[in-house]
Amino acid sequence: MAITKIQSEAINLADNFAFTGTVTGAGGNMKPAFASALSGTQSVSSGSSTKVTFNTEIYDTNNCYDNSSNYRFTPNVAGKYFVYATLTVYSGAYSAYQYGICYIKKNGSTDIAVSNMDVRNANNARWFACPAHTTVDMNGTSDYLEVYGLAGSSSSPSFYGDNHFSTFGAYKIIE
Repeated sequence: MAITKIQSEAINLADNFAFTGTVTGAGGNMKPAFASALSGTQSVSSGSSTKVTFNTEIYDTNNCYDNSSNYRFTPNVAGKYFVYATLTVYSGAYSAYQYGICYIKKNGSTDIAVSNMDVRNANNARWFACPAHTTVDMNGTSDYLEVYGLAGSSSSPSFYGDNHFSTFGAYKIIE
């Protein structure tokens, strides 16, 4: 069915339409966007807040994620972003895990999302995943996002990353 001109007739939205040419005004651009992962185990000190070194890029549409030195996302387009992180905190031994916290920080100091898991009274706890997510306004020039974590353990705590147990990503929301 070709639509050349719409006057007072109604379009039946249950019909299928085959468009030729370019459809404009539909959808939007959800870039920049990135996804990253922690490639292995990152050792940490119990009770100390530590930046997570998400060193593996899964994708990075606009080259806005630094996966080698700062481990931060600095979008070059202003707007609202959905940001997410999952941090798997590993205790090193059964029953040694006490708590884990995942922080998404804006500009190095402002916590914009926090997730925690406290299992000090649980038996046989060894690791837990702490997911955190939120939306945030970014200015497109100097704002950046990072992930920090904290692990409480009576053994050798770490952030576990093998097979994408710990991930960090963001994408621009269509406004």
